[in-house]
Amino acid sequence: MIYNLVTSLGEQFFLFNLVRYVTFRAGAACLTALLVSMIFGPAVIRWLRTFQRGGQPIRADGPERHLIEKKGTPTMGGVLILLGLCGSTLLWADLRSGIVWAVLIVTLGYGLLGFWDDWLKVTKRNTKGVSGKMKLVVQAGLGLVVAVWLSWLMPYNLQHQLTVPVFKDLLIPLGLLFPVVAMLVMMGASNAVNLTDGLDGLAIVPVMIAAGVFSLIAYLVGNRIFSDYLQLNFVPGTGELAVFLSALIGAGLGFLWYNAPPAAVFMGDTGSLSLGGALGAVAVATKHEIVLAIVGGVFVVETVSVIVQVFWYKRTGRRVFLMAPLHHHFEKKGWAEPTIVIRFWIAAMILALIGLSTLKIR
Repeated sequence: MIYNLVTSLGEQFFLFNLVRYVTFRAGAACLTALLVSMIFGPAVIRWLRTFQRGGQPIRADGPERHLIEKKGTPTMGGVLILLGLCGSTLLWADLRSGIVWAVLIVTLGYGLLGFWDDWLKVTKRNTKGVSGKMKLVVQAGLGLVVAVWLSWLMPYNLQHQLTVPVFKDLLIPLGLLFPVVAMLVMMGASNAVNLTDGLDGLAIVPVMIAAGVFSLIAYLVGNRIFSDYLQLNFVPGTGELAVFLSALIGAGLGFLWYNAPPAAVFMGDTGSLSLGGALGAVAVATKHEIVLAIVGGVFVVETVSVIVQVFWYKRTGRRVFLMAPLHHHFEKKGWAEPTIVIRFWIAAMILALIGLSTLKIR
């Protein structure tokens, strides 16, 4: 909004020229989202407690200590993240960008789905919420619409192509299947973050790390000079996503202030589904879908652990892990929660560096 209001005044007021730069607006968006999350955090948490008398329902078959240590903690803290993220993006991004709106729609749409799920859980006092089939139908429908929209916004030579990292000239032509693949990327990322969100601070930091990596990718891919130098596929308009992703980092930091152990609030499906969907949509928009699987490797491993556990248990009646997702396996083995969380953060940072290296290895 600010960009659209003041850019025409740049000639009269020198300082307004700063707003023309994506880097300045990205920094401003990060700080704005952080301040919004920090300032409104206590009020949002108090509001959540007014209708969550018992806090988030805890799984009876989960780690035993959760029934004691996490009982009574309110969920749906994703509302706080979305407040900072969307408010800051609307304030600092170029609102003429269709790509920004597409990513925002996925983020808010998946966030509303998560809110609905969380609402049913806290009002009915059980851990079921929205049925799995209904979740997938809503995610698929919204994801497919946005995938088609993003394809239409891309240059013609990239509309239906899947890019492969490292190999600069390798494009896999998917034709009309590309929107389906893009939809699966958004759904997969959304549900993967959801599965990872099980311990205080476990999901939000890897999300912020991935957002930082893709903020740089979006800026480079959206800049003709840098994309040509690095031999990346140039996608006009993606530079504005750096503002969105910087706002995500700021909102995530503000949320982490209240989610740090012992958490005063959980993000719930409201946060995890929306943030995962946002990362998936950004990966599609920047043509770095495969790189997301590398950078978000923690989310991938957590998801695979659940798939392997369910598959093997149905086939043999035995478990591969003591409990899935993987972080619960380590809890069952006696690892302390901070140990698990910090080690997963370290893994996320290592994977982020590997993902970044694909930009230069050509």
